Amino acid sequence: MKVLITGSQGFLGKNLIVRLRELKKYEIVEFNRENTVADLPKLVGGADFVFHLAGVNRPQNDLEFKAGNADLTQELCRVLKETGKSIPVVYASSIQAELENAYGQSKKAAEDFLLELTGKLPVSIYRLPNIFGKWSRPNYNSAVATFCHNISQGLPIAINNPDAAVTLVYVDDVVSQFLTHLEGPDAKELFPAIAPTYKVTVGELARQIEAFKESRSSLVTEAVGAGLVRALHATYLSFLKPDQFAYSVPRYGDNRGVFVEMLKTKDSGQFSFFTAHPGITRGGHYHHSKTEKFLVLKGKARYRFRHIVTKEFYELDVDAVDSKIVETIPGWSHDITNIGNEELVVMLWANEIFDRAKPDTVAHEV
Repeated sequence: MKVLITGSQGFLGKNLIVRLRELKKYEIVEFNRENTVADLPKLVGGADFVFHLAGVNRPQNDLEFKAGNADLTQELCRVLKETGKSIPVVYASSIQAELENAYGQSKKAAEDFLLELTGKLPVSIYRLPNIFGKWSRPNYNSAVATFCHNISQGLPIAINNPDAAVTLVYVDDVVSQFLTHLEGPDAKELFPAIAPTYKVTVGELARQIEAFKESRSSLVTEAVGAGLVRALHATYLSFLKPDQFAYSVPRYGDNRGVFVEMLKTKDSGQFSFFTAHPGITRGGHYHHSKTEKFLVLKGKARYRFRHIVTKEFYELDVDAVDSKIVETIPGWSHDITNIGNEELVVMLWANEIFDRAKPDTVAHEV
């Protein structure tokens, strides 16, 4: 199938093209700013499907809205009709098509031209809210792009009304839904709903993005595994320059080895690692509630445990090749000794962030 994408070099177009290429079964034809409307007959005539994403968001003057949104769509519709083929079209419109502003009215006019094609070919019009994601342009696509760019680069952001609400949709979700049209274009709605959408205030948006930057110094990560925060985090990271890809964390060393904290979470503990020279023992304490998981990454270790009341004793030797997790148990003192001939490296997860005021770590020999 040959797929024509107008606005192919824009934010949404780039993301769609990458996903189409991953599928390895579509031939992609591009229409972008290097083309003119005179190229449309040839491009459309050879297409089996059209994603009409081209448009103008922030022109020098309002007349460009009409030319880049309404007039271009009118010409595309004319060419589509002239082909005599039933070529499905998906159009990226805007929720502002319901508003009485120059941009919204130009998108509404574009919609009207496409609506004239219904009955002749499949048409789906998406009235999209603010789209955000990788490869978006600051000061152009959305406040998310501007905030991510400025905050990641140490530039100030301007907020006129922190309580103003915005509706957002993530570019990956938009592209995923667009791709479903290639599976069965005739079964789609005229105005399909996009999901999921997120509602957030401008102030909340700024605070969340600032928290991503602060996490590198505090080591406390946000809950970036799902939903809006996941999508915002991915977007924020996409604005980092190559020389910002890496950062250092504190490293504490003594004659036993080193201890390095890597990552802390607000509700699921922290990750770190430590080393021990041959013959060195680390630990020698117990916890009332805190629990830990140890994984030997390099070397050989001997774990020793003693119940602090019954004095019951347990000992376990672990080699890195075992990939065995060893847990500390509340009420049992424990230590770990390097019994090998090379440096011991152990990854450690604790179920809570270390609190110096309430360490829950009591010295006690094993």
